[in-house]
Amino acid sequence: MSSILGDQASGLRSMNKSRLVKVIAVTGGKGGVGKTNVTINTAVALAELGKRVLVLDADLGLANCDVLLGLRAEKNLSHVLSGECELEEILVEGPKGIMIVPAASGTQSMVELTPAQHAGLIRAFSELRTPCDVLMIDTAAGISDMVLSFSRAAQDVMMVVCDEPTSITDAYALIKILSREHGVFRFKIVANMARSLREGQELFAKLTKVTDRFLDVALELVATIPFDENVRKAVRRQQVVTDAFPRSAASLAFRTLAARAMTWPVPAQPSGHLEFFIEQLIGRPAPEREEIRE
Repeated sequence: MSSILGDQASGLRSMNKSRLVKVIAVTGGKGGVGKTNVTINTAVALAELGKRVLVLDADLGLANCDVLLGLRAEKNLSHVLSGECELEEILVEGPKGIMIVPAASGTQSMVELTPAQHAGLIRAFSELRTPCDVLMIDTAAGISDMVLSFSRAAQDVMMVVCDEPTSITDAYALIKILSREHGVFRFKIVANMARSLREGQELFAKLTKVTDRFLDVALELVATIPFDENVRKAVRRQQVVTDAFPRSAASLAFRTLAARAMTWPVPAQPSGHLEFFIEQLIGRPAPEREEIRE
């Protein structure tokens, strides 16, 4: 394992030091809350604002970002980890020029990576030449080690919740683990599929009621995405709703969220570099991160 970490450190030192990248992990704990839709639509809305966006489908065993968009990925992350190709070769272009890193689908071996595979993933990102301003990570459901790793490594954790008891419970469980065991104390909350703005605020209040009582964390409601039949129609068309129905209520909410995300600061070196994301992904301590939270 020490030799693997040595190889990783060598790769990190060779990275382009000038790349300031905002890294946003989109998670939620429970499946079915709309994480992938939030990820893709926010990414497209950011691209409309002139940002170069890379989306990592981090549901490594049940990938669906490319499927959601009707894109055909000839190769995916499993081919990169097996050494068949480089990360650059599997990138798929999506709407408005966003680039997607497709994961494997229906591949059990991708769910829990070995140390060597984990090292391969990190090396692949360290060698990525495609420029990007924002890296968005669509995590898997649940609280697996990979979900925790990607969430811990990101600068911003966007927690997607909907008005279901299990969604609140699972979001709380994920926030609890990330804060108590991984030092993540700030969470940006997206209330998804809300029937009204008030419902989104009430959903946020339910979550903060338990986090304020038991956890030392700060939550911020950054978006209420309304329940909109156009989202379902867009999914059936394998399009993003911001493209298929640009004036729909959901599209306007995603554009508002993207504009808000543009105001989130990209920390200065080292925590604003893709290098820092990779360092965090391998679990290195980084005391500088504490300064960001103050």
